[in-house]
Amino acid sequence: MAGILTPQVLRRLEQFQLIAARRAKSSAKGERKSRARGQSVEFADYRNYVLGDDLRYLDWNLYGRLDRLFLKLYEEERELPVRIFLDASESMLFGSPSKFDFARQVAAAIGYVALCGFDRVSLHIFPELQATSDAEMLNFSQQMAIRGALRSVRGKKSSLQYFANLTALKAGGAADFNASLKRGVLESRQAGVAVVLSDFLDPAGYEPGLLALVGRGFQVNAIQILSPEEINPGTFGDLRLVDSESGAVQEVTFGKYRLAAYQQAVANYVQRLREFCKARGVHFFSVNSGESIEDLLLRQLRTAEMWG
Repeated sequence: MAGILTPQVLRRLEQFQLIAARRAKSSAKGERKSRARGQSVEFADYRNYVLGDDLRYLDWNLYGRLDRLFLKLYEEERELPVRIFLDASESMLFGSPSKFDFARQVAAAIGYVALCGFDRVSLHIFPELQATSDAEMLNFSQQMAIRGALRSVRGKKSSLQYFANLTALKAGGAADFNASLKRGVLESRQAGVAVVLSDFLDPAGYEPGLLALVGRGFQVNAIQILSPEEINPGTFGDLRLVDSESGAVQEVTFGKYRLAAYQQAVANYVQRLREFCKARGVHFFSVNSGESIEDLLLRQLRTAEMWG
């Protein structure tokens, strides 16, 4: 997967910054306005001087007018925690191009915008890795190291390694969507921006996981990625379908006359997910992995004010 994003797209992304409706609460310095008071150049308020305060922050002009001592307060600048939940289950390998490749590109773009804005990026990949034999242990160790490196990334200078680690990620295993999002919530010291990249086709649903993020106070963006073949299948006849994650087998007869009914079922599912997200203040996008990623990054996300 050479060149996860083109230089032209990266140059455009450098002009953007993630839009956070909630102020940052992180203890680390960054470029986000916080409710904390500190010593940045952004003036916030005054308070009465008390013995022991730093005399450098007295407003002598105000003292000259009111004959009272006031201390100037400033907005402290903090970093914004950005958590990206990336679905790396077996079903994400479906399609041409695969949903997983598309999701990694989106994760690369969002991470790059955040890193350019001095925000902290944490990538949570699910499902959990499992090694079932000694022969798989080397790959298991390599993937665990890559996942570990992606859990906390800071600074634009880290972007090349961030891209390299994303490119080296492998997908596989059965989805555990809700458990993974809940685990991410429990591991979070403070809320920030959360981006969920998945096909949202976990048989257990998506509601508990998204509700956990919303309940924790995250500003949630849900991006559903479906392949062209899932949206408009081109295979007809007597089919033997095998679930890529569970191995379950289903034999069906799929004629062209059923295509419209299938497409309506997909549209209904996407619409229910869209309405669920809208009712809970979650930004929702449904995209086709066969379409240009530039449209999503440079138009849709900007129009929806995810960044600007």
